[in-house]
Amino acid sequence: MVDDADLELNVLEFASKSFSFERSVELDGQELALFHRTETESESRFRPKVIRLRLIVPKTWIIYDLAADLLRLGRDGVTPGPRAASSAVEAAAERSRFDEAGIAWRRVPVEGGYVTAPEEWADRLLSPDGLRLVGLG
Repeated sequence: MVDDADLELNVLEFASKSFSFERSVELDGQELALFHRTETESESRFRPKVIRLRLIVPKTWIIYDLAADLLRLGRDGVTPGPRAASSAVEAAAERSRFDEAGIAWRRVPVEGGYVTAPEEWADRLLSPDGLRLVGLG
């Protein structure tokens, strides 16, 4: 498992986008890492709105890839999962359920953006109470 210093110095590659570490949180005895990214809602709009994307990941799933100097995800914490062959899309065009790094994910809209969490944690993390517990609600 990577420590907070490695998380702060490196970006996480997720869904063909780079996310920065925001902070660690603990929920139900599990250490989670919260990542963020800001981008525009839609490049095709005359005055696009800036939105914030957040990603919640169990810390044990984060792998530091020394060769690429990036953080990657792998359920076992050792082997990075398969990378998506697609390119990044606007936040508004992303699906609410998808697979990334061999892991199922769910994304929900929140005020000012979206929060994404592993499907197996989604009911707990993405509920209003779960978002409040990790400081996002």
